[in-house]
Amino acid sequence: MKQTKTNSFLVVVKDTQQETWQGTIEWIEQNKKESFRSALEMLKLIDSALEDDKQSD
Repeated sequence: MKQTKTNSFLVVVKDTQQETWQGTIEWIEQNKKESFRSALEMLKLIDSALEDDKQSD
């Protein structure tokens, strides 16, 4: 049975302006924290983190 690696993110939405979210996202396994200014930017940060993690395997 193949074990899959998990990635956990803690998302804190601090405000909503211009119809989107602003806040911080923390990648738990790597202990990295970034701010984001929109929901799209938050999703791009997650995607980038997962791509970086995939390439390091």
